[in-house]
Amino acid sequence: MTPVAGYFTLCDGGQHSAISSQLLRFNPIAECRPLKAFCPRCVTKIDRKFISGPAGPLEALLEWNPQVTARQVALVCHPHPVYGGTMHNKVVFRAAKAALSVGLPTLRFNFRGAGKSVGTFTGGEGEREDVRAALDSLAAHFPGLPVCLMGFSFGSWVGLAVGATDPRVSTLVGLGVPANSSNFDFLREVRKPKLILQGTRDEFGSVTSVSELYASLAEPKQIHWVQGADHFFSGKLDEVQQVLQEFLTPLSVATA
Repeated sequence: MTPVAGYFTLCDGGQHSAISSQLLRFNPIAECRPLKAFCPRCVTKIDRKFISGPAGPLEALLEWNPQVTARQVALVCHPHPVYGGTMHNKVVFRAAKAALSVGLPTLRFNFRGAGKSVGTFTGGEGEREDVRAALDSLAAHFPGLPVCLMGFSFGSWVGLAVGATDPRVSTLVGLGVPANSSNFDFLREVRKPKLILQGTRDEFGSVTSVSELYASLAEPKQIHWVQGADHFFSGKLDEVQQVLQEFLTPLSVATA
């Protein structure tokens, strides 16, 4: 088989024949590997790009499998840019990887002022506009498809606030929600499916504060506690990815 530039495997080419009968469900994977041989059902296309943002171009990374027909897409928002948060954060990467593994085209982007994105940090208001710009970009590439919006830490506070009211967003996922100091009242009456994924030792979202937040939310909702995990899910990222894959599987692809 022939190497293909710009593609990365979602499974090990050497294992492909052994799992080919299960590919229609895009079973969870251990690692993404640089493509060594083209596998028509197991690759993602990576488009490194800039999207139009209200304060200037936003650096972004769009990944999708061109060999399948998606029923939903995903957007992942990164943690606080002032403290080094970018779209390459480990939790953000694992969230994107989980979405891709079940066939959802996935967009990550840098908020204004982060990475190569133009602009300066505004404290949340401008960053919510950046989320809307990212949704516009996804809609242009995949018109009419509902969006699963995921956010980690600051990205959950900013992203879920937009997703709560934007009709293009059908599903919400908050990872490491900073409920100790951030107001999530905007989620209380939202009837979209919601998942909160939280470490029991999260220093920015304690068990008490996140439990109170979760109790206030309308159904449908789910919560998963990662036992012993800190805010960054250190040492627990495999569990985070697995839980996300299981949650996202019903949103998966319809094969062409």
